[in-house]
Amino acid sequence: MSAADRSLRSLLEGPGIVPAPGAADSITARIVEAAGFPAVYMTGFGATASRLGMPDIGLLSQTEMTEHARNMTRAVSIPVIADADTGYGGPSNIDRTVHEYLQAGVAAIHLEDQAVPKRCGQMSGVRLMDVDTSVKRLRCAVRARGSADLLIIGRTDALPAAGVEEAIRRARLYQEAGVDLVFVDGIKRIEELEAVAAAVEGPKAVSVVDGNETTALTAADLQDLGFRLAFYAVTALFTATRAVADALAHLKSAGTPAGGPPQHTYDEFSRLVGAEFHKDLDDRYGS
Repeated sequence: MSAADRSLRSLLEGPGIVPAPGAADSITARIVEAAGFPAVYMTGFGATASRLGMPDIGLLSQTEMTEHARNMTRAVSIPVIADADTGYGGPSNIDRTVHEYLQAGVAAIHLEDQAVPKRCGQMSGVRLMDVDTSVKRLRCAVRARGSADLLIIGRTDALPAAGVEEAIRRARLYQEAGVDLVFVDGIKRIEELEAVAAAVEGPKAVSVVDGNETTALTAADLQDLGFRLAFYAVTALFTATRAVADALAHLKSAGTPAGGPPQHTYDEFSRLVGAEFHKDLDDRYGS
């Protein structure tokens, strides 16, 4: 696959929806790529959990998030779409945020319209910034991006805070601000998803969160509704943490990992982290 074929922009211009499973860390991003997905989503929810073991309530800073993104882009060759929260401050912070993510090598970022302190869009208690302020901030991000090949996604968290009509209104205004895609977060029910799909024309993203009603829809269903990009933000994370909990519960009760849940072998894991590449380097050039 050529670099051009791997670009997120070219993927979005293709015939099918682009599924982007979430990755909380670089090893998960490698697994996403190994599974054959065309893109990976660096979820802020997962990044906060993996780095701090804490909830997604705006605890990670701009530098922590961009460092996390940089490590992920180094680990995979597929496009990385990154959560950029609210932009981490005023217009100058947004300008720096865009350039930091550009230097980190990500393919796209999304900026949301929550008031500080922000929180995961699936949580209760979301508060919104004024829509005019949010529009200006997105315009600032688009200007900072310039001609660089970084997609700007305008995210609104208005649905749980103010209802579907306000979410639709904001999504349309964010499109007018010049973003490449819009993303209505906080969708939990199929009727909400269908309402957004019907009312918001143009390129749009959707997040399918495990445990919600929307998991009944396949990627083909989402494509038929008009979505171009689908995030599966927590599928890998929730599966991994459950597997770890089960393995440790077995170890505690049995006194041995033998007979516990399925695992990668040492060799399989070594392949995932690219050990063979580094062994070859050492064989060729080491002392």
